[in-house]
Amino acid sequence: MSLGYFFNPKSVAIIGASHTPEKIGYCILDNFVNGGYKGKVYPVNPNIDKIFNLPTYASVKNISDPIELAIIAVKAEIVPKILKDCVNKKVKSIVIISSGFSEIGEAGKKLEEKMKKIIKNKKIRVIGPNVVGIYDSSTKVDTLFLSRERLKRPKEGGIAFISQSGAVGSTILDIFAEENIGISKFVSYGNAMDVNEVDLIDYFTKDEKTKVIAVYLEGIKSDGKRFMESVKKASKSKPIIFLKTGKTKKGIEAALSHTGSLAGSSKIFSAALKQSKALEVENWNEFFDACKVLALQPIPKGKNVLIVTNGGGFGVLATDEAEGLGLTLKEPSEKLRKIFKKMFPTYVSFNNPLDLTGDSTAERYKIAIENSLKEFDGVIVITLFQVPTLEENVVDFILDMQRFKKPIVCCAAGGKYTKKMAEKLENGGVPVYPSPDRAVKSYNLLVKRSEQVKR
Repeated sequence: MSLGYFFNPKSVAIIGASHTPEKIGYCILDNFVNGGYKGKVYPVNPNIDKIFNLPTYASVKNISDPIELAIIAVKAEIVPKILKDCVNKKVKSIVIISSGFSEIGEAGKKLEEKMKKIIKNKKIRVIGPNVVGIYDSSTKVDTLFLSRERLKRPKEGGIAFISQSGAVGSTILDIFAEENIGISKFVSYGNAMDVNEVDLIDYFTKDEKTKVIAVYLEGIKSDGKRFMESVKKASKSKPIIFLKTGKTKKGIEAALSHTGSLAGSSKIFSAALKQSKALEVENWNEFFDACKVLALQPIPKGKNVLIVTNGGGFGVLATDEAEGLGLTLKEPSEKLRKIFKKMFPTYVSFNNPLDLTGDSTAERYKIAIENSLKEFDGVIVITLFQVPTLEENVVDFILDMQRFKKPIVCCAAGGKYTKKMAEKLENGGVPVYPSPDRAVKSYNLLVKRSEQVKR
C-alpha cells in the first residue's frame, strides 16, 4: 500500500491526546489543530470529554468517520491493543511514537514481534515505534512532540529527510529552519517494525516535490540487496545523500541500544553506496552542506571552476582544498585576461584564483563572474563583506548570475553583517558557507553528482 496516507491524510486520530501542555499528546494535537493542517482531527482519550474544543473519543473504534492516519502516543504495554483497534477500524496508516520496544532489549523485542503479527497481511502501514514521526511542509502533517516555539519547522523546499534517529532528525530540522533550508518531507522511522528506509527511499524517488533525498542511518533494517537496488534507482533521478553512523565497535553497540539496529561494516557499506551511485558524507557539517548545495544549485558540465575572491589568503585556502579534491583550476584564457586587464586595475591578479584585492567593488565582482561563467563550468565566489569598498548590491549581482544556469557557491566568513548578506544570498538560491574548505567541498559534491549522471 502507498505511503501517501502518511503525508496527505484527510483525517487524523491522535491516540493519547492530552490537555496537559507538558504531555506528548498535547503537543501533537496542538500541531494539527493550530499548525495549519486542513483535514479532520479526532482526539482519542477515554478520560477527557473535550480538548481544544474538539469532542474526544474513548477509542478509535468510536469514531464513525474513516481514519486515514492514526498517531499512537501511549505507554508501550497498551500499544498492541490499540493497534488491534486500528486494524479493525481499517485505519490506512499509523505512526507509533511510543518507545519501549526492541531498543530496550528482549522484553521490548517480544512486544514488537507481537505488534508485527497484528498487522501481518493487513492493508495497513506503520512507521515506528520509537519515533518523533513525520513532518510535511506543505500539508502540515506534524507528529513531532516538540513545540513549534522550541523547534522551528523548515519552510517548503526540495529535500526529503529520512532519519533513523528522532533526536538527530528533529535537531537537524531545527537547524534547517534556522539556516532557511527548505524541505519537502521529514520522517523518523525508528525501529522500523514495518516501514523501513527502503520503503521511504522508494516513495521519495517518485515524489515530485522531492529534489534531493537525505538519509541519516545507523543500520540497515531491510534486505541489503533490496537496499542497494532502491538507492541505485533513486540516484538515477535525484541525488541521494547518506550520513552513516555506527562505524566503530562502540558506535555499533550504541546503535543497537538506540533503534535496535545492528550496524555492519562501514567499508562494505561505503563501497555499496559508491556502487549504487549515492553520495556519502563523513560528518554533521558535510551533511548540511551537501543538502543545501544539491537542493539549490545545478550540476556542472565539467570540473573547471574559477575561484573569485577579494582576500588573497582565502583564495589560497580554497585553492589548496580544490587541488586536493581533484577539481580543475585552469587559468583564464587569453581572451578572458584581455577583458580583465581592460576593466580592472593592474594590481588585480588575473589567475585562478582571481584575486580582485581588498579594494574590490560590487561592479568588479559582476564583471569577473559574468565573463568567467561564459568560459568556466562554475564559480566559487569568496566575498569578504567587511571590506568598505564592497557595496551591498554585490548580492544582487551574484544572484543575477544564476541566469547562466551554472553552479555558483559562495564563501562569506564573519559576524552579524556578513550573516545578513549571506542570508540574502541564500534566500535567492545561492548557498553560502562560512569557510573556504566547506564551500569547495560542497562545490565538489556537485561535480561528483555530475559524474554520476554522466555514467
